[in-house]
Amino acid sequence: MGSWLEGGPSGGGGRGTALGLPAQGSGSAATIGRRAVALVLDWTLCLLLASAFFAGDATGPFWQRADGMVTLAIFAVENLVLVGTLGFTVGHRVLGIRVRRAGVTPDGPLPDDGRAPGFGRAALRTFLLCLVIPAVVWDSDGRGLHDRAAGTAIVRR
Repeated sequence: MGSWLEGGPSGGGGRGTALGLPAQGSGSAATIGRRAVALVLDWTLCLLLASAFFAGDATGPFWQRADGMVTLAIFAVENLVLVGTLGFTVGHRVLGIRVRRAGVTPDGPLPDDGRAPGFGRAALRTFLLCLVIPAVVWDSDGRGLHDRAAGTAIVRR
């Protein structure tokens, strides 16, 4: 556990190489910048939907009318449905990244079969993502605790 928390990737192969991901290009671990911008796009979309259909306050600018919990609920549903079925959210798609199953078995890294992670993994990942803290703590492979617990990774398309 200590070596996991302490830092950089072992062996100098780069982020995600322990998971069998390439060091760069398609299938490599997505950068924190791409993931952050995708998150902002997804949250903005959910905020606009909540403001348009579930306005809690009729005063103030349009984007401030939404109830925070409604926005979070829309965000959770978006993540659960889209990641569970397609492997990406709207923000992920725009930024050219996707969620895939990832992990290491005794036989080696899991191969990328190109399929969506499924509802079970998406549900766990979404729940932990909505708690925020697991998403902002990540390992040397660049995976947040939410991805690590769900057995997923965000990679470039």
